Formats: sequence, C-alpha cells, structure tokens
Amino acid sequence: MTRRLAEVAKKVGVSEATVSRVLNGKPGVSEATRQAVLSALDVLGYERPTQLRGERARLVGLVLPELQNPIFPAFAEVIGGALAQLGLTPVLCTQTKGGVSEADYVALLLQQQVSGVVFAGGLYAQADAPHDHYRLLADRNIPVVLVNASIDDLGFPGVSCDDAVAVEQAWRHLASLGHERIGLVLGPDDHVPSARKLAAARAMAEIPDEHVVRAMFSIEGGHAAASRLIDRGVTGIICASDPLALGAIRAARRKGLDVPAQVSVVGYDDSAFMNCTEPPLTTVRQPIEAMGRAAVELLNTQIGGGSVTPEELLFEPELVVRGSTAQAPRP
Repeated sequence: MTRRLAEVAKKVGVSEATVSRVLNGKPGVSEATRQAVLSALDVLGYERPTQLRGERARLVGLVLPELQNPIFPAFAEVIGGALAQLGLTPVLCTQTKGGVSEADYVALLLQQQVSGVVFAGGLYAQADAPHDHYRLLADRNIPVVLVNASIDDLGFPGVSCDDAVAVEQAWRHLASLGHERIGLVLGPDDHVPSARKLAAARAMAEIPDEHVVRAMFSIEGGHAAASRLIDRGVTGIICASDPLALGAIRAARRKGLDVPAQVSVVGYDDSAFMNCTEPPLTTVRQPIEAMGRAAVELLNTQIGGGSVTPEELLFEPELVVRGSTAQAPRP
C-alpha cells in the first residue's frame, strides 16, 4: 500500500497524504487533483478502490506510428504524464506492419467515447496518404492535436519542431567545418516535414538533385540512402531522423570510411542513447518536453470547451554537437 501511495504521488506531483485522502474518499481535495490521482492509478496498473470503480476515467487516444524509433516512446512518456496530471487517461495506440491501422484505431477510440486524440508522426504528415479518419474526428467535433506537421484544411491545432531552423543549424555546422558536398537523407516524397527540410536547405544553397535521397525511416533505409550519397562524393550527410543517421554511419563503415574523419553525419531528434553510440551522434534536438506539454494544453483547452488557434505552434530545435562530425577531409 505504501509503495502504491508513493508511486501515485510521484506520478501526479502531490503528497502521499493527498493520494490517501482520494483513495479513502475524504474531503479537502480538488476535483482536478482527485481525477489526476484516479487516472494515475489506471496508468500505473493499480486497481481503484471498490467505492471508486464505478467512475470511468476520461480517456484520450495517443496514436503513434511505431515504438522502435526512440523519439516516439519519449513523446508518449511526456504526453502520457501530462495527461495523467489533468485526470485524463492515455490510451496508447501503436501501429505495426500488417496490424491495426491508424483508421482502425480511430474507429476503436470513437467506440470508447474518448475525450480527445493526440497524433504524433501519423498519416497526416504524408500529403498523399488517406485522411478520411481525421475528417471523421473533425465531423464529430472530437478534440485533436497533431505533433509535427498538420492538415491545413481540417483546422486541427498542432505543435511542431521548426524543420527549417533544424536544417539551417545542421547545414551551417557542416559548412563551418569546410564541407562543400553536403547531402540530405529525407523521408518519402509526400512527407511534409521532409519537404520543409528540403525547402530550407535549397534556400541556403544550390543542391544537386543527386545529393537528395529519399528513404524509409529506419536504420536500413538510412544505410541504403547514405551509400548512394557517399558514392556520389558527399562528405557531409544531414538525416531526417536519428535512425537514418545511424544507418548512414553504418554505410560509411561498410565502405571502409571513417566517421567523422572522412564522412560527417548529422541526425535529427536527439532521441535516447544517441550520446552512447560510437561515435556519439551530432544531431538536432527536438524540445520534446515543451512540445508534449503544449500538445496536452491545447487538447485540454478544447476538452474544456475553449477555443484554440488552428495555427501550428513552432518550437525551436537545438544543435547538439558530438563526435560524428569533424573537419571536411582534404582533397
């Protein structure tokens, strides 16, 4: 019992005495705090006291494309914790290849009468993907927040890391090290954040088409794309995700090249353990904590009946220089 009190109190950010008052149905606790404690019980897997089991927690869908890329569990942790503090219970929906689709999850969440949905890295970021399930949510006036990229015609609020600034930071860093042949490893042609990154890069320099390679967001995708860039003489590679960057490093090594002495690589996200790779990865950090909390604040305002701006909130990234970049090799 003591351990349960301590874990719930830590999750919500209140005292163990407050948690005890809620569990025992005693007065002196605000409704918001009471709901947050009950939600934390659900999230941590504890059963509610018998007298409280009739109360159904307010559910919020958290839809992610995968969990293999460490950036998505990081977002889930921040968003899930912020929801719990508001008395909202996150329902994690993760897609797998050949499994439940994003549209299927939306149908399921609607059946569960969710209070709202947060999407991170979903099909909304692909211009040519089906978007009918988003329109279904809009038609039913379900509060929705999108993380990174947006659908202009639906009017959903969104929070995004500024892709243009991210590329500018990475490009200037490589250029300052003397790299003149810089290549980009981006997502598919219709991937909106990748399109933003490419537009920002082309605003800074003339980039030959052969120095821009598209890939699936995976280590294997990064390996294949970077191999082509290295064969074309590129010495600096900017990648649209950290897994792509790890693939690029592997590609260089398979060709017998040293990173960073012969090829420099920059990632994007600064997800977990990127400072533990060999070499530690230079990357552009997304402000996950600030973005996740802003997304929850936007959602909660909508759930409470308030209005929010449909404009995208852009958050400033930060270049983190580590060991995967160095001076360009001399001819």
